[in-house]
Amino acid sequence: VQLQACGGGVVQPGGFLRLSCTASGRIFGLSIMGWFRQAPGKQRELVATITRGGSINYADSMKGRFTISRDNDKNTVYLQMNSLKPEDTAVYYCSYGTNFGQGTLVTVSS
Repeated sequence: VQLQACGGGVVQPGGFLRLSCTASGRIFGLSIMGWFRQAPGKQRELVATITRGGSINYADSMKGRFTISRDNDKNTVYLQMNSLKPEDTAVYYCSYGTNFGQGTLVTVSS
């Protein structure tokens, strides 16, 4: 399984970004897709996951500002991030089942 994430970048506090990630290869469309993140010096943590049927799980600290969605026809998962804070700075990784992509860097800084 290959996962190509994009959409990271530098944004000012209070800004927004939309990440996307497309899965390809030996996929069957049944796995949970999601986003994790790893801030400098910290462990990787869950952001959110979404099933093929649309059931969503958010980490408590992500609720309200982040929205995960999924396009099953495109095998793509999205993460809309609003009201970004400096503490959201991290490498964001998408997941497909137990597979992780290489990550995309999000930097929130003025």
